Order: sequence, then structure tokens, then C-alpha cells
Amino acid sequence: MKNVKTLALAATTIAAMSAPAMAADRGEDIRSGDYSWMQFNAMYAFDELPSGGESGHDYLEMEFGGRAGVVDLYGYVDVFNLFTQDSGDKGYGQNRMFMKFAPRFSLDAITGLDLSVGPIQEVYFSTLFNWGGGAIGEDVNASFWGLGADVMVPWLGKTGMNLYAHYDMNGKDWNGYQFSANWFKPVHNFDNGTFVAFQGYVDYQFGADDEYGDEFVPMSSNGGAAYFGLHWHSDNYALGYGLKGYKDVYLLEDGAGIVGLETTGWAHYLTATYKF
Repeated sequence: MKNVKTLALAATTIAAMSAPAMAADRGEDIRSGDYSWMQFNAMYAFDELPSGGESGHDYLEMEFGGRAGVVDLYGYVDVFNLFTQDSGDKGYGQNRMFMKFAPRFSLDAITGLDLSVGPIQEVYFSTLFNWGGGAIGEDVNASFWGLGADVMVPWLGKTGMNLYAHYDMNGKDWNGYQFSANWFKPVHNFDNGTFVAFQGYVDYQFGADDEYGDEFVPMSSNGGAAYFGLHWHSDNYALGYGLKGYKDVYLLEDGAGIVGLETTGWAHYLTATYKF
């Protein structure tokens, strides 16, 4: 389950949606609004991409985030195929791990200036790191550097947005850009205090050089993925379903080359969460 917030963070989002757009006010003490969270998500993916064939598999996601002073952090570590099944794209001999690490550094807090304007509440220097568990040079190994903001979006409320330049750590070169957005929107509250949230994210790369590919796995100049989830939340647990759309994900051209990886299509995710 990607870019999900805890119940406390959801409450903060609701409060932000009910008030006029304003700068993030952290008071005299820059750590007055610090918080942290962690959760474990037991998941199953159906038709996950990219894939060279059968791609359904289980996995455990250790997800974490929070705010400490000037740093706003989100990240997760995925461990695939917990039951060591032979079949599927995460069977024997395949990469079993993936990590995303995304620290953002508040320029408002660092400079002491109010950088809010219109729907923009807070501005960040944003970074993102995607690391696969396979051999260096043969798996995902990318970093992204740019600017981000917390933006009040109609209906969705506070939405994290980032525009990055992409540095390919395998190719050791800058290669295109990425726009990312993530949201958490409570859509229905129950009398027992639980609620259903519409949550998700978009990661879209563009302006890349497609010459980085080869005859085995050709590359595309643009592509990405978007996740749309409905998740039921309580204080300690969550259950959810997500639909994820792909278009030349990781800039891998769909069905092209000798390998012929499938990189465009739809996948389904089931999630059970325990919150710490």
C-alpha cells in the first residue's frame, strides 16, 4: 500500500481541508509538530508489472514516515514471495526486495520564510531513491532531485506534489524528469470511529532519452504508474483494495525487444495492515 498515512496524519489532513489554505505554522519550536509512524502491510499483487509472464505474488511491506524538524520522510521496504513459491516473477532466482526512500526538506523551516502562496502551504527540496534488490546495473537504481510542495487540491485536500530531475545511477547520467503526487482523502466515517479513505499516488517520468535501452529491453521517453485505492482504517488495522495502472513503467517500452516485457496495463492489490 503506497503513500498511505496513519490515522493521526489523516486527522491532520481533515483539519487542513476544513480551514482556509495557509502556510504551515510550526511555531517557535521547529519540532513542535514532529510525529512518526510505521506499519506492516501483508499484500498480494495480481498482474503486477513489469512482467515477462505470470506475475501474481505475495509480499510484505514495511512502511514508515513522519516529520522531524525540517525533514518530512516517507519510505518502504518490500520483501516479495514470502512463501518461496516456484512460479511467478518472484520465484527462485528472482529479485525479492525493493526499497523507496523519499526525504523532503522544508525550505520554509530552513529559511524561516513563509513561502506559501495560494493553495501552496509549504515548499520543500525533494529527493527520492528507488533501489531494487538485484545486482547493481541489472535492477532499479535511480535517484530523483527537485522541488516539492504541499498543495490544497479541491476535494482531495492536502496533496504532496514533487517535480524531480532523474539521475540514473546505473547509467551514471541525468535522464529526464518525474512528476509525483500522493493523497489521502477520507470519504466515509463510521459511528465506531473507523473510516474509508481514497488514497493513492501518481509517478510519471518524461523527457527521458530512449537510447539507454538495447535490443533486449528497449526504453521509452516517458511512462509511469498510478495507484487508486479504497482502504478501511481503524486505530490499529486497515484493509484495502487498490487498482494500479501502468504505462511503460520504469521507462521500459511495452512488449518491445527480444525480452518483450509487458509494462503497460492494470494490476490489482489486496492489503491487510497492522499499525504501530
